[in-house]
Amino acid sequence: MVLIGSLPATGTEPAPPHIVLIAADDLGVFDLGCYGRTDHRTPHLDRLADQGVRFASGYCGLPICSASRAALMTGKNPARLHLTSYLPGRADAPSQRLLNAVIEPQLIPSEQTLAEVLKRSGYSTGIFGKWHLGGGLSSPKAQGFDVVFEPPGNGDPATDGGKNEYLITDKAIEFLKASGGKPCLCYIPHHSPHIMLKEMESKVAANAHAWNPLYASSIESLDAAIGRLLGAIDETPELANTWVIFTSDNGGLHVPEGYRQPVTHNGPYRAGKGYLYEGGLRIPLLMRWPGNIPAGRVIEEPVSLMDILPTILTAIGIDPARSVGPLDGQSILPILQGASSKPNDRTFYWHLPHYTNQGSKPTGAIRKGRWKLVHDYETDAVELFDLNTDVAESMNVASQNDDIAQELKRSLDTWKQSVGAQPCQPNPDWNADLHRAIYIDRDSSRLRGQSDKAVDIGEAWAPWREAMNQAIAGRPTKLKLREGAVWLEASRGTPHGSRLRYEPETYKNVLGYWTEVADWAEWTFDCGIDGPAELEIHCGCGTGNGGSEVDVVLTLADGTVQRIPWTVRETGHFQNIVIEDLGSVNAKPGKARLEVRPRSKKAAAIVDIRQVVLRPLTPPR
Repeated sequence: MVLIGSLPATGTEPAPPHIVLIAADDLGVFDLGCYGRTDHRTPHLDRLADQGVRFASGYCGLPICSASRAALMTGKNPARLHLTSYLPGRADAPSQRLLNAVIEPQLIPSEQTLAEVLKRSGYSTGIFGKWHLGGGLSSPKAQGFDVVFEPPGNGDPATDGGKNEYLITDKAIEFLKASGGKPCLCYIPHHSPHIMLKEMESKVAANAHAWNPLYASSIESLDAAIGRLLGAIDETPELANTWVIFTSDNGGLHVPEGYRQPVTHNGPYRAGKGYLYEGGLRIPLLMRWPGNIPAGRVIEEPVSLMDILPTILTAIGIDPARSVGPLDGQSILPILQGASSKPNDRTFYWHLPHYTNQGSKPTGAIRKGRWKLVHDYETDAVELFDLNTDVAESMNVASQNDDIAQELKRSLDTWKQSVGAQPCQPNPDWNADLHRAIYIDRDSSRLRGQSDKAVDIGEAWAPWREAMNQAIAGRPTKLKLREGAVWLEASRGTPHGSRLRYEPETYKNVLGYWTEVADWAEWTFDCGIDGPAELEIHCGCGTGNGGSEVDVVLTLADGTVQRIPWTVRETGHFQNIVIEDLGSVNAKPGKARLEVRPRSKKAAAIVDIRQVVLRPLTPPR
């Protein structure tokens, strides 16, 4: 059964709904009245929850900005995209035992967003707010949005809103009302309530009762802006068939950052933004679609922001598998329609190979049913929690349930291998004393604001915050280099042999049907790199087909030949694309040729390739 809109369209088909997708920035799961907060005033969002559904266990793709937004827009896990932090990321420091993974500098241009898919299906598309996924070929315009409005993160509280929330809302309303009879996707990624915050003194004074009055007044303004948007939708007949989705990119900021005292706490949940504990991963998630989603329900089943894309596509009659290919998210239409899912049927994975500004270390996590395991990449230690009895993640029961902990750890390791997750390497400049002072002596995941005053936390944690800031002072961040990189798309490759061919379907876009060992592919290109370069292949390999042996051959203008052996990994599907790092080569400017030549085939087919990237390891002079 597929959900359909309530307004008639031409002919006998129902009209597709308008989609209004609102994403707050750093809004915690415990920041709204409908989630139990009593010192924040959020009447409009509370009413939205009453008019639709509220998810009690909504999860983000990762508890950090750009990574979570990439997951929302693509339905894919950030580990697969090699975009596992915010852009441009936190610098490495001697206080780290490991080095941060080096991430993509933007959303990979070949990844398809919700906007691109809906635009192909006849939707008008607009974004109003914060993109934070790159520019150029990764900009909102290039990723499917017709109308782009990206104002600064701060405005005039008296007119446009301290985080420009009223200005953003008014522009979004203009877009919606101008849609006419054409369905539209209106994506509203607010800057609020991300620090730094500005509010009118009168409003801050009116929230003097709150745990943090400045933050509470910012939440009140965000709520008022959303109330203005909902009012415009409700009073416009042409917008009656509108599906409103409200969420946040990650958990609330529970540590002092930017201010001497923290801005919020996450109630009963441990830690917050930047952490793989529940306070960082759980986010508010509300949905309203009159006539299609029953009102007044609370859904306990865990879901992910990666589910938004496939759910929307499925609801309007688009098969995600035939439009974008395999996804890490899944449609939750059965849950929205009232069906009860079994928690044990689904496993959630997170991979965070970074130190964050909030004090977390590189970690991985997995949830399956009632069990949640957190893996510390520094020490290889694991924590196991029973979320049915310990949602605060205060009791590590790994030693009492060793079989469960080992099973979950194996599952997490297998998943990381299947998605090409980036590992962390040892830090040669590690200073054990600095590390202990920041990460061992003061464990910011244990900082709890529910029973403490913000001002007291600020005083107690001021030295820690100063040490965190000083650790990276003057240090540059590291991203995979974009300038000078050579992107060899599948469409530009020349296939040789009897079966290999370019498959142009949007859900493929690969060199595929690679069933013969004798078939091979080549690209000729102008190389502008002078020096060491890393070689990546974006590829997929179906279940049971991993293990084929391949040579990647780079021939430079001076005749130098470099041969890189490659064993193809299994990714679960030939369009389950992962980023395969094949190591480094020495490049020289001039005409070059890259060949991919199989040596053996493990099973039915060898690999599908979407693109090959040759990327300088040092910035061009």
